[in-house]
Amino acid sequence: MAGQATIMKAKKSWQQKLADDKGLPKTGPVGGEMSKRWGAGPMVIPAPREVDALMKQVPRGMVTTINELRVALARRHRVSFACPITTGIFSWIAAHAAAESAAAGRKRITPYWRTLKTGGELNPKYPGGIPALKRLLRGEGHKFERRGQRSFVAGFEQRLFTPKAC
Repeated sequence: MAGQATIMKAKKSWQQKLADDKGLPKTGPVGGEMSKRWGAGPMVIPAPREVDALMKQVPRGMVTTINELRVALARRHRVSFACPITTGIFSWIAAHAAAESAAAGRKRITPYWRTLKTGGELNPKYPGGIPALKRLLRGEGHKFERRGQRSFVAGFEQRLFTPKAC
């Protein structure tokens, strides 16, 4: 091995990860342990760009949740529900792709800070963590409450936006 050059594969950018659909979306029946936890009927595993497109619909001053995105995805694909795991992962990828675009100087980015976890919780895995999310949301008129170590948008239900199934 001495003397051989090692070839390292370049790490994908967040934009590349967002654009890589990996053959998605896919729909199919749910069975076994999964149906006990998430429900019965056909399910969709969305494409990352579908999740990003729904997140872009949320207007200033409003918020949405991963569950609202899942409802729109299920409606779009005419299935019982959308996979909660991949929907959450793809929202995380969309958030980092938006931050990457902002760092490159783009002005119009996906407003990822408006997409909350279930119950109105801020997602600490989004770029900048809780402090950055609070700053962006506070600028749009939102207030916050703490429950233990977690942060939530206070009264988020009054400003809840349901994206339209494209």
